[in-house]
Amino acid sequence: ALCYAIRILILKTYAQKYDGTMLMLHQLVVISIVLLPTAFMMDTSGFKSQWPYVLMLAFLTTALGHTMFVRSLKYFKASTAGIITSALPIYGIIIAFFFLGEIPSLNTYIGGLLIVSTVIIESIRSKKR
Repeated sequence: ALCYAIRILILKTYAQKYDGTMLMLHQLVVISIVLLPTAFMMDTSGFKSQWPYVLMLAFLTTALGHTMFVRSLKYFKASTAGIITSALPIYGIIIAFFFLGEIPSLNTYIGGLLIVSTVIIESIRSKKR
């Protein structure tokens, strides 16, 4: 959470001056270089049939989703953007319920309620300002 907050604050500063797409490109290149050594430490033998899906997730969720997030920092405060993106696990829970038939546990419902409450409270607070 601390690293995520620092990332948002840094990106908020640069999003005012630079294009969000270029910021994400630089961020993804740096992270790819930093994490590349871990690819050689992992057993990727079962990964070969999964590469199309991994690439699809990389482009759709990481590249596209985070680029849109960085661009949104021009229009939202860093705190508002961070809290709204914290609702993403709820979408994952809903998708898992409908497509995978996973039934959320009581803890999942409680966590979801906390997230939704925080998003609603922050939305109301930001409208008052």
